[in-house]
Amino acid sequence: MNRDCTVLEAYASYAWRSQPEELSSDTLHHAKRALLDWFGATRAGMDSEVTQIIEQTSSEEVDRGSATLLSGRHSTCRTAAMVNGVASHALELDDIYRDGLYHPGGPTIAAALAAAEQAGASGRELLHALTVGYEVSTRVSAVINPHHYRNWHTTGTVGCIGAAVSAARLLCRSEEQVLHAMATATTFAAGLQQAFRSSAMTKPLHVGRAADVGVWAALAAANGITGVSDILEGPSGFGAAMGDSPDWSPALVGLGEKFNITEITFKLHPCCGQTFSAIDALSNLMQRHRIDASAVAWIQVDTNRESMAITCNSDPRDASEARFSMACVLAHTLLHGKIRLDSFTPHKLDNPELRRLMSLISMKVDPEIQAVFPMHRSARVRVVLNDGSVFEAFQADRRGDPEDPLTDSELDDKFLGLVEPRLGDVQARNIMRTLRSFERCQDITKFLRCSQLCVGDQVWIEPY
Repeated sequence: MNRDCTVLEAYASYAWRSQPEELSSDTLHHAKRALLDWFGATRAGMDSEVTQIIEQTSSEEVDRGSATLLSGRHSTCRTAAMVNGVASHALELDDIYRDGLYHPGGPTIAAALAAAEQAGASGRELLHALTVGYEVSTRVSAVINPHHYRNWHTTGTVGCIGAAVSAARLLCRSEEQVLHAMATATTFAAGLQQAFRSSAMTKPLHVGRAADVGVWAALAAANGITGVSDILEGPSGFGAAMGDSPDWSPALVGLGEKFNITEITFKLHPCCGQTFSAIDALSNLMQRHRIDASAVAWIQVDTNRESMAITCNSDPRDASEARFSMACVLAHTLLHGKIRLDSFTPHKLDNPELRRLMSLISMKVDPEIQAVFPMHRSARVRVVLNDGSVFEAFQADRRGDPEDPLTDSELDDKFLGLVEPRLGDVQARNIMRTLRSFERCQDITKFLRCSQLCVGDQVWIEPY
């Protein structure tokens, strides 16, 4: 790292000097995958209880501004970023940067979209802004973790930086202002893991707040607010306070040459990503050996220390806890074959057979699995049947990770499954097609308003 240049100065230079037309076709394609996935997760998350409460709590700002909520209403720029950010994370369906223990899309795209509307940006400019936001924030998350993740929710902390970069690229007028936006956002980084080791509703609020902080910091910087450029590596900065003073040199390696948005994990299951390898391993065993839930005597899951800490709740009381319970998601997989959005309703959680199966599942930390964390989220699942038969499967990486990515078709199916029940098949497919060619969109606000327009049984959206 250039010792005459702070980390944020390097990031600001990269973010400001990088241009939308410079994105390669491959990087642009991956940016559109991220936007499509975010849109589906967020539109579905608008129906969640936590999002509706936050929208109601923000009622003084709703129906006042010109920024779009994916519920179809409008609000001020900051409120749109915040509410859309909460919705994006509400159902645990948003994307992951595995190496940084981080969900970049939730805060980054929520902020970028609100800023893009205010700036009158084009679709290509939005895709570029979210790409640089992903790039900077994923690099910070990879350096600061895994130590940071022991107590902090990376998406709430580093998400402030990703949101600020994207919003500043669209709202600020100079490289210096982009730097100040990132610096200001960093000092507001927050989000404690204790908030999601219980039935609390706070976790998605971390994402909404990060998106809001990013937009606020960008607007403040555009109006002259300054921040300190060594806020990441300084002796009392982010790294020292929240990350065991890491070496920041890797944060700049290959900056502007490779793009982490091409290595994003997209989720298949609406639950904690730390459970995915175990779900995948159990599903493979069930298919291979035709395992029936009633024949299971016990199940052993070998995993990493972080997964053990977060998902070891064997008696979840509500949907929030159930999404983070290894026992619950594996028991549900045994009973129903897969995890769905309605898997965590009170009726299903109170199912006596589900509860019985949950009591048969145990976890332990495996040293070899721990050694490759977080680059690989491996799991080993051992199933013992009542007749003494033993079946075992090792899952090196999750389905959806860069080693085994979801295809475009699979992402489309996920999107349609989330959006079609809310907007209908024709509308959902029109939106999907537009997002797949979003670099051609010239009026983002018009697209967002049209995507919510329903007149009787007719739906309409102008193609770009």
